[in-house]
Amino acid sequence: MPHQKRVAAIHDISGFGRCSLTVALPVLSAAGIETAIMPTAVLSTHTGGFTGYTYRDLTGDLRPFAQHWKSLKLKFDALYSGFLGSFEQLEIVGEIFDDFREQDNIILVDPVMADNGELYKIFSPEFALGMKKLCAKADIIIPNVTEASLLVGEPYRTGPYTREYISLLLKKLGDIGPRQVVLTGTFFDEKQLGAAAYDRETGGISYLLADRIDGYYHGTGDVFGSALLAALLNNFGLPQAVEVAVGYTTASIRRTFEAKTDIRFGVDFENGIPQLIKTLNLLQP
Repeated sequence: MPHQKRVAAIHDISGFGRCSLTVALPVLSAAGIETAIMPTAVLSTHTGGFTGYTYRDLTGDLRPFAQHWKSLKLKFDALYSGFLGSFEQLEIVGEIFDDFREQDNIILVDPVMADNGELYKIFSPEFALGMKKLCAKADIIIPNVTEASLLVGEPYRTGPYTREYISLLLKKLGDIGPRQVVLTGTFFDEKQLGAAAYDRETGGISYLLADRIDGYYHGTGDVFGSALLAALLNNFGLPQAVEVAVGYTTASIRRTFEAKTDIRFGVDFENGIPQLIKTLNLLQP
């Protein structure tokens, strides 16, 4: 048997509403990857469209979590961070990256902090500077266009975009430090939407787009990031891994759209898992 890959997923966990760890854990596990979780907070539901949710901050548990893992001499093929709710969590996760970095592992940061041209209300403008420091420690970052604009200090533009603008953002994001950048929410017309992938070492840029589906759906960034990492750890190259993630995310949205499910509940990624396993060439003959 080949070496089983292991990921440390550092995200919040919502009891209801498919996002963060309730997406990352099943997707990565289905892809044959051992997934250790480090919850940054526990909520009764996610915060997108729900009111009255409970929230328990676990910032104080993060360092003891990491210290215990370190005492067990655990090693990870990838570390994957998502929503982080404070400057202190940014600082601690940066320390965790330093503690568990290996010569050949992957650090993937989803700099969750903004969308649709606006920073999330819980964050101050300075938060983007702290997130930029964390992104400098990453091998791969996967911002949306709003987050990219904040990270590199470019004015936010509404789409459709030009290839020149997307290329500018990608290269400036690469200058922060990561070897690879995946920019989500990329589109050049109203018919297709997807992601752009940039490899700083080769200078190569790839555009992976799919037919647009109307509406705004919660948790799709976590579906995308988890599928992307699953593909990378199953030895797909960056453009191919992005293509897998775009396809899986789009199919999840389409199922949800056709079922007319309440969009607050997240997208139906579960029924796409068999196809994802097949796409990743994981079915045994």
